[in-house]
Amino acid sequence: MAWEKAFGYVQAVKVKDTIYISGQLSHDGEGALVAPAALDAHGKPVDFSNMEAQLHQTYLNGIALLARYGATLDDVVEETLYVLDVDAAFTAGAKVRKAMYGCDQPQCASNIIGVSRLAFPSQLVEVTFRAVLPDRG
Repeated sequence: MAWEKAFGYVQAVKVKDTIYISGQLSHDGEGALVAPAALDAHGKPVDFSNMEAQLHQTYLNGIALLARYGATLDDVVEETLYVLDVDAAFTAGAKVRKAMYGCDQPQCASNIIGVSRLAFPSQLVEVTFRAVLPDRG
């Protein structure tokens, strides 16, 4: 993504058996935000109804990065959700996480943190992942 070079970071890095995924958001392959929130005159989200769609795309982006290292969500040991609205994230997150992980109680530590702002004004959620590859020896 263009912002990697501008800000000076990478989307993911592998250290030994651990994969660290930088904060993911709901961008498509060209970097356009999927399901951007409508903004008021001050540039603040009007509502959080797009949280589920943003979260869904964010997980898809995380899954794609994990795959580069031969990993899946089954290898994720910790995730952190940074959200503008915790209540909306709990509702959307419960549905999306269960669908993405394919079970009712994903076996990873999960954090949800309410923040006042994310990188883009119409962004409602950002997720980081940490995965550990199984010992293949």
